[in-house]
Amino acid sequence: MSEDERVIVDFRGVDDAAVVRLNGKEAIVQTVDFFTPIVDDPYDFGQISAANAISDIYAMGASPLFALNIVAFPRDDLPMQTLSEILKGGSAKAKEAGISILGGHSVDDKEPKYGLVVTGRAEVDRLVKNSTACAGDALVLTKPLGTGIIATGIKRGVTEESVIAEATKVMTTLNSDASELMLKLGARAATDVTGFGLLGHLLEMCQASDVSAKIRFEKLPFISGVDELVAQEVVPGGTKRNLRYVSKYVRFDNRISDSQKIMTADAQTSGGLLIALPQDRALQFVETFNEISDIRAAIIGEITAPQKARINVA
Repeated sequence: MSEDERVIVDFRGVDDAAVVRLNGKEAIVQTVDFFTPIVDDPYDFGQISAANAISDIYAMGASPLFALNIVAFPRDDLPMQTLSEILKGGSAKAKEAGISILGGHSVDDKEPKYGLVVTGRAEVDRLVKNSTACAGDALVLTKPLGTGIIATGIKRGVTEESVIAEATKVMTTLNSDASELMLKLGARAATDVTGFGLLGHLLEMCQASDVSAKIRFEKLPFISGVDELVAQEVVPGGTKRNLRYVSKYVRFDNRISDSQKIMTADAQTSGGLLIALPQDRALQFVETFNEISDIRAAIIGEITAPQKARINVA
């Protein structure tokens, strides 16, 4: 850890944001995230990028306070109206989260990129980390998987409009309701599912908590059309890298096909929260969340005592 005694979480952990104590009870939580366009509509891209960045604050059980823009844009190659739409999308999503974007920084770059630095606050004794999962906890996932595969399909021009619309809705949805509810129900641990995919982020949780996990593939929610895209070999490089990395830590049941393995490792953008909760509270979480959200949460498995394989997928 940092020599600064105020630092609670820094880069040497595997949590979603940095945390610095302000006083005995409160802490500042800060994160940064940005990436290249994954959808064609610039306004939607701005919304997705903002929701993705703010998600790290929610994953820690914190409340966002304000944000700063990070922009890279080819001003000589694309109309400035495109940048304006990206920024409008980001601003609208920040407003939905109850915060303002107070400034930022931009550079001229050949490839557009957009994201946010987000600052939040949390009560120190209510921080939700990913290193405190306990054997016996249920695992809840609050958004369906498949956005990486779908985004690759968009780039190749093979993703159907209905699938794009569903994926966009998933990616632009804030994790605020999930965060608030997990705090209310006393979540043991949490993280958000982003670039390392479900298995990668679950592996981080298991290693940090010194536990293992069992996932039931039939319980995993996927955006419609993902399996068809995988059958067409529409798979992003990041997803393939994720699967190669986690394979030495994961035991897949013989019934799990190669395509299904890929789907469990898909690199996500603005994914849901992965939450470890006591079994009875997990059931209450899913019931309550699914009453207030258009996107369905699901119990996908459980935390177990440490085993030879960190993750078992059956």
